[in-house]
Amino acid sequence: MFDVNELPSLPAYEWAHEEKHAFLTRELTELTRHHAQHCPEYARMLSAWGTDVENVQSFEELPFLPVRLFKELSLKSVVDEELHKTMTSSGTTGQQVSRIYLDRETSTLQSKILSRIVGEFLGKQRLPMIILDTSAIIKNRAMFSARGAGILGFSMFGRDKIYALDENMQLDVEGLKAFLEKHEGEDIFLFGFTFMIWQHFCAELRRVGYRPDLSRGVLIHGGGWKKLADQHITTQQFKQELNETCGLTRVHDYYGMVEQTGTIYMECECGHLHAPVWSDITIRRSTDFSVADVGELGLIQVSSLLPHSYPGHVLLTEDEGRILGEEDCPCGRKGKYFEIIGRIKRAEVRGCSDTYEQKK
Repeated sequence: MFDVNELPSLPAYEWAHEEKHAFLTRELTELTRHHAQHCPEYARMLSAWGTDVENVQSFEELPFLPVRLFKELSLKSVVDEELHKTMTSSGTTGQQVSRIYLDRETSTLQSKILSRIVGEFLGKQRLPMIILDTSAIIKNRAMFSARGAGILGFSMFGRDKIYALDENMQLDVEGLKAFLEKHEGEDIFLFGFTFMIWQHFCAELRRVGYRPDLSRGVLIHGGGWKKLADQHITTQQFKQELNETCGLTRVHDYYGMVEQTGTIYMECECGHLHAPVWSDITIRRSTDFSVADVGELGLIQVSSLLPHSYPGHVLLTEDEGRILGEEDCPCGRKGKYFEIIGRIKRAEVRGCSDTYEQKK
């Protein structure tokens, strides 16, 4: 297996198909063996699947676990004494949540890879940061929710951080004015969850008539598209609203999930989501789970080298999407680029901000 400590040093978007495919096949196969040896439940599922791991020619031949299994089972490849933290997915009231068990090594690796990916878009220097949420979401540090974990994870890229919303989810106009005056002429990093930004930032800016100058800002956002889709709000409308209300033009969505924390797929300047060297996207046909062709709609499988303390390295999600191409995106980044269409029918709503319900 590739030295875990060396993984963060790999170039994020520079490997061509053959090199990346061979690398992921070798490493994901080794991870499969690792989890089979250390997670009895996974070993039983692997045996039932019947795949001969020793003769796998492509990582796409490896068995995938439905992401929903992490709601049903406690799957971990470390002993309890080595656990560092437990991550939980977002879920509406009454829904089960996924529980992801991390040892210190896996948690550290996730942070380093996230840093490498985000650094490709923000640069190496930490920027003054506006978190488009409330500090009230950061509560129990031992049991993170997906939303709280997202805020804490991305906060490491900022400095002199402020929250744009108070504990009642109201816009802190005076706080924003003071922050922007202090950092006049500087680039600003903004982070938040899509629907929260739409409902509590953009809408409030219009309501109160405040037009902050965030033309030097870079916004990274994710989750929450389901509620915007229900309101027939498109990606283009979302970006246009941000531009009109505060001058933001550099806006990057990302795709990720708590079951593979640290592995995110960032949106480039051309509006495409990209798979970095440490992970990949496979689209599977819903009829027989065979690998779909480029441009063909299907279920999204995510494969990642980061999950070492739990068998979450090859997962079938409940999202639909399509691969748009590989190595030929106008932005210049190599690897697959793709788009998300939405949740499969009857799947739970579980995005970080989809599940937000304002207290009355």
